[in-house]
Amino acid sequence: MTYEEALEFLQERDIRYVLAQFVDIHGAAKTKSVPVKHFASILENGAGFAGFAVWGLGMEPHGPDFMAVGDLSTLSLVPWQPGYARIVCDGHVHGKPWPFDTRVTLKTQVQRLTERGWTLYTGLEPEFSLLQRDDHGRIHPCDPSDSLPKPCYDYKGLSRSRAFLERLVSSLIACDIDVYQIDHEDANGQFEVNYTYTDCLRSCDQFTFFKMAAAEIAHDMGLICSFMPKPFPNRPGNGMHMHLSIGNAEGQNLFADAGDPKGLGLSSVAYHFLGGLLAHAPALAAFCAPTVNSYKRLVVGRSLTGATWAPAYISYGDNNRSSMVRIPGGRLELRLPDGSSNAYLATAAVIAAGLDGVDRKLDPGAPVNANLYDWSPEALKEAGIGVLPQNLHEALLALEADPTVRQALGPVAEEFLRLKHMEWVEYMRHVSDWELQSYLEFF
Repeated sequence: MTYEEALEFLQERDIRYVLAQFVDIHGAAKTKSVPVKHFASILENGAGFAGFAVWGLGMEPHGPDFMAVGDLSTLSLVPWQPGYARIVCDGHVHGKPWPFDTRVTLKTQVQRLTERGWTLYTGLEPEFSLLQRDDHGRIHPCDPSDSLPKPCYDYKGLSRSRAFLERLVSSLIACDIDVYQIDHEDANGQFEVNYTYTDCLRSCDQFTFFKMAAAEIAHDMGLICSFMPKPFPNRPGNGMHMHLSIGNAEGQNLFADAGDPKGLGLSSVAYHFLGGLLAHAPALAAFCAPTVNSYKRLVVGRSLTGATWAPAYISYGDNNRSSMVRIPGGRLELRLPDGSSNAYLATAAVIAAGLDGVDRKLDPGAPVNANLYDWSPEALKEAGIGVLPQNLHEALLALEADPTVRQALGPVAEEFLRLKHMEWVEYMRHVSDWELQSYLEFF
């Protein structure tokens, strides 16, 4: 889109304000509302922010302004806010891209692919919980009748939340996000909206927009749309599975090979990239599952519906949803990320890990096509299958011990570690209801 085309786009749609949008280190959308007559300033100098006021920008109160410079290719409507448009921005300080901005971090890793003539394509699958609060402030699925013990794909559960889902999907389609299916997932009040894959940078931009749309449309309807990984202890959590493939300049899928001797349809490049994901899995967990709550999802064991659908094991398999990586055919499905992740950071870390596997020609070993939830610790050990970090602290220590991923992401990785260690300490100091119920009068 040229600048002239952008002006025409804004005028024809009676846009009054443009949201200059970026994300903080947690992936939460941050914006300034700019009157449309000042649209050019977003592209030329950027919208100014006090960087110290935003999580993870590596700035102090006496520092320069953080300037959010618009990427013209991302201009779109904000359908749930008539008269508004949105443009995704890259952070700049003193006129240069700011390395603490996570979109800038991802673009640095994308450049490593570009130098090889490659493009990473990702398809993100956001799961979310549609909830409401009762008079006591407790959360429940938004539809009281959505109470089946095994509700996945249930027609009634899907139909009775269609007002929200239709508004959400209509907003996405209006912005050229190609939604192709919607379903009720395996927890009560849980849904997934699938849309077509694209290059990884645009994919992250779309995921941020998806969360913006879902949260605000739900709020407008008196509901809560939550991407929290595990809102209910006894039900499956919210993942954000990441489908991965690499294409070359001719449009060839470099991950696909019909002659794969293992029968999974993968090329040697795909296997090496996969080897990198498995080798760096503990460190990847820090970015893909970045909250205390994330590890209530990545547990060894089952929920009331029969399975958590979340990986606990560092392994891969054919159509094996108990593995960290599933092979649906010609691509990889990384099942580690959840909805609390910053998609830009998670994707940047995936590129760093995968390219390390390619460069070192890492062998991922043999696929495991068995239900790993049923395996004993002894059987897992004998097969050489590791267990993912089981809490945030373990994941942060794994990231600290992984120079490949840590150095590839640069200063934002250090800022991430600093903030997340603080989060862990705060959590460990918290006295929960469980502790009070268990210990208050026990001794």
